[in-house]
Amino acid sequence: MAPSKATYPLVALLLLAAVAAAAEETPTAYEMLERYDFPRGILPEGVKGYELGPDGDFQVYFPRECQFLLSKQWLVKYDKRIAGRATADKLAALQGIYVKVLFLWVAVSEVDRAGDRLSFYIGPVSTSFPLSSFADSPHCRGYDYDVVAVAS
Repeated sequence: MAPSKATYPLVALLLLAAVAAAAEETPTAYEMLERYDFPRGILPEGVKGYELGPDGDFQVYFPRECQFLLSKQWLVKYDKRIAGRATADKLAALQGIYVKVLFLWVAVSEVDRAGDRLSFYIGPVSTSFPLSSFADSPHCRGYDYDVVAVAS
């Protein structure tokens, strides 16, 4: 006996509910950082999406380039797409993250965690910050303006 036409909408509804439930279970990029024992605050607000491979290779996407001030002294820039490889104590082979040194944007190549400190590597040079500096995600410059413009 063939299913009645009335069961087709029910089947479609059940499939949509299953897809929605699976989407809710997918952790955010911020939650994935925490699973690798990094604070969510090393990613600025506004992540649009991410991809994470089984080997730890990742890509994170933003609506546009993001700049913010770190510790009131370092101007940091994230491209629309950043990438690298995540392990339990290190984010390596980073692409798309820069810090302004004097008049130049210099690539951040690696971030590692040792206890309650994060070290950022710019070539052979590194600087460390307390983990508490990354409790909250920084807000990208100019994003406030877009939110106000949309709300108006």
